[in-house]
Amino acid sequence: MTEDFYCDEVLCGKTQVEKVLETENVLAYHHTKPFYPVHIVAIPKKHISSLITLEGSDDELVLELLGVIRKVAAMVTEEKGACRVITNIGDYQDSKHLHWHIVSGKPLS
Repeated sequence: MTEDFYCDEVLCGKTQVEKVLETENVLAYHHTKPFYPVHIVAIPKKHISSLITLEGSDDELVLELLGVIRKVAAMVTEEKGACRVITNIGDYQDSKHLHWHIVSGKPLS
């Protein structure tokens, strides 16, 4: 896996994705290798390494990102009855680009 799958593959168009919601600065799409029956990833289009590397200048982008996550979570919850919103940090974070998972259902085997 690349250090930053989202910049190196998704945002530059090398890996095609099924978009769920897109704004000027944020993209939410169906995970390319889902771990759950419903597995959507939301990412900022600007490279930010992780939640703990956010800077004050990222405040507007974070609000936009959270707005997209909220909308996607509401859509999933309306359709499936529940969802989880997850982000990983440190060794748990495979791709070093801030991203959130919106998931529903039991983990796939």
